[in-house]
Parts: sequence; C-alpha cells; structure tokens
Amino acid sequence: MSELRMGAIESRFADMIWQNEPISSPELVKLAAQELSWKKSTTYTVLKRLCERGIFQNSDGTVTSLISREDFYAAQSEKFVEETFSGSLPAFLTAFTTRKKLSDAEISQLQELIDRNRR
Repeated sequence: MSELRMGAIESRFADMIWQNEPISSPELVKLAAQELSWKKSTTYTVLKRLCERGIFQNSDGTVTSLISREDFYAAQSEKFVEETFSGSLPAFLTAFTTRKKLSDAEISQLQELIDRNRR
C-alpha cells in the first residue's frame, strides 16, 4: 500500500464502495452519479487514484477493497496520533477532553477498552 490517505470526498466515495462491495464498475458509476452527482470519468479517475494507493482494486470490472474500512481508519488514527502527539495516546486524549467532556457511557467504553488491553 503506497499511501493510505483520502480527502473528504474520496472518503465518501470509499465508504460507498465498502458498503456495496463487491460492486461492478458500471454499478459504481451509477451509484456515484446518484450520491455524488459525478460523471463516469470522475468516478473512474477517483477509483484509479484509490487503487494506485492500494486501498481498492478493479479487477475484471469488479471493485473490491484491499484493506477494510476499519483497518484503513485505524491506520489513519494511528498516523494522526503519531504525527500530532508524538505517538502518545494519553496526550491525544488529554487534548481531546480539554474541549469536549466525555459522557459517562464514553468513559465506561474507554474503561472497558483499557481493561481488555491490560489482560
């Protein structure tokens, strides 16, 4: 995988593929026209770009993912924390919770995650 990154519109397009895969190229063109008002050429240009990045493949007219949505966004999150907070998850959480207070449910979810990872 060359470079795992996407802009906002590419992310919307990728989510369409992940939600509908495997999907034929013609069906993807129709879906992108409906959802994003894209022309056929735009769809194929963006698809080619995402295939070159190693996120999707278009084989014999069928588009499938090479990396799951979950794995892609996990890698993006790791990259963000690494680049912005020198890899420190506590520093990220401190910065995040400075402006946004966590709900009791969110705190419970985080505690469960911590407990699972402690084992």
